[in-house]
Amino acid sequence: MDREIAFGQALEQIRQKGKEQRGVVTEEEIREAFAGFSLDGPQYRMIYEYLEKKGIGVGEPPDRDAALDDADKAYLASYLRELGHLKRAGKREKEAVILSVMTGDRAAGERLISLFLPDVADVARLYAGQGAAIADLIGEGNVALVIGVEMLHSLGAERAAQAEGMLVRMVMDAMEQCIAEDTRSGKIGRQAAQRVNKVSDAARALSKELRRKVSVGELEQESGISAEEIREALRLSGSKIEEIEDTDGNGES
Repeated sequence: MDREIAFGQALEQIRQKGKEQRGVVTEEEIREAFAGFSLDGPQYRMIYEYLEKKGIGVGEPPDRDAALDDADKAYLASYLRELGHLKRAGKREKEAVILSVMTGDRAAGERLISLFLPDVADVARLYAGQGAAIADLIGEGNVALVIGVEMLHSLGAERAAQAEGMLVRMVMDAMEQCIAEDTRSGKIGRQAAQRVNKVSDAARALSKELRRKVSVGELEQESGISAEEIREALRLSGSKIEEIEDTDGNGES
């Protein structure tokens, strides 16, 4: 069990390294991270596949547009056109603006945000296809960027070299949170649909057998589904399970 925990920790560490390196790690970095596990070729391929699903390429960045659907592609193209007037900044320019922000120049903060907007779009492409629309990813990333730039005002100038990495990590963390929340919402939605379908199928079968609508009590007795679960399914469906006699119109029979 300890080995499994250590393996999971190593996997998370290499994923985090990939995040910090804009979506790419080397084979050497992977083998170094898992040096103590005596892995074979197929096991390393499983690690590569896991990283690929997380938007991390091995040796080179993943194809950032492969996971985009048509709606995402259209939104991204439109968004990038809006940013077309912004020139990509070089590393030195970013460092200079970051230093100005950290020494108290508020106007430099707005400039820094504009310099990083194209980067946020690039990062969003790394997370495409993982459960959230690229419009949502960019939106959450931009909010994190604004918050991060504001935080720079309170950091000492001696930490300027760490500032860009901090901003990128904040953007990535915000996008991962967005994906997690969307995935959770989708899971809850699927679970609700499954509960409704379970009750609906049982009600349909009993109604067909009796040739009439059935009560909650009858369905509970014949199907083994609790009255509470049946009433919850009625509530979730808006009392639209037609085979169940809903005497008061709000899911209570």
